[in-house]
Amino acid sequence: MSDRLKVLPQYLLPKQRLTTFAGRVAGAKGGSMTTRLIRWFVGKYGVNMAEAENPDIASYKSFNDFFTRPLKAGARPLANAAFVCPVDGAISQFGAIDDHHILQAKGHRFTTTELVGGDAALAAQFRHGSFANLYLSPKDYHRIHMPCDGKLTRMIYVPGALFSVNPTTARGVPNLFARNERVVCVFESPEHGPFVMVLVGATIVGSMATVWHGVVNPPRMVKVTEFSYADQNIVLKKGEEMGRFLLGSTVVMLFKPDTIRFNGEWAPERSVRLGELMGVTPG
Repeated sequence: MSDRLKVLPQYLLPKQRLTTFAGRVAGAKGGSMTTRLIRWFVGKYGVNMAEAENPDIASYKSFNDFFTRPLKAGARPLANAAFVCPVDGAISQFGAIDDHHILQAKGHRFTTTELVGGDAALAAQFRHGSFANLYLSPKDYHRIHMPCDGKLTRMIYVPGALFSVNPTTARGVPNLFARNERVVCVFESPEHGPFVMVLVGATIVGSMATVWHGVVNPPRMVKVTEFSYADQNIVLKKGEEMGRFLLGSTVVMLFKPDTIRFNGEWAPERSVRLGELMGVTPG
């Protein structure tokens, strides 16, 4: 069966209602029922609780508390590199931005302008630059960290669909990352210039949050909404937490031309871990 046929049911599912329901379940403090749900999830997806700061499944009051659990100190040391991987997950695609097009999967591309919610001036800064799409599966650690130092300048909420973002869906749904709901975070690095981190929503992703704003959704806004931080000094260091997903999704990063040379061992579908070498400064 082709990937397009496999994802056809997603067009028919009531994705918004499913996601709202999942968000309520995940946030509920259900006592023993919550513990059973977490225990089932850990077994189903092979979650490594030994890495968690708190490995005691029964101590988590809600599924959300478990899902956004912090790691124990020292579990993810940072590589001595200009850019470190911001998440645990797998590489969907990465490489050069072709003019203003980003590779989603074989046969599918989308534009940087579409990705950032229609802001052509913002997108133009990354023409012929570099991108990386990193997918977080259910078993992964779901906090997102900084690939390098950066000062936050803007955040843009872009409403959209809630398709799954797993590899099969990426191959089967055109413009997936530019049609799903997303939170676009714009940073300025003192060493590397502007860069963007896009948190992409998906089916059953109850919410996305950032450390400076808290929960961004819900509520789900009906139009593109911008938040400016130009008058604030929100600076995050390499490796610091910048946000989190409640259930798995994807992070898309954009860099200017001649800013990053990716790790030579990286390849599509390769697993990655927070803190590992992502790239160096060219030259």
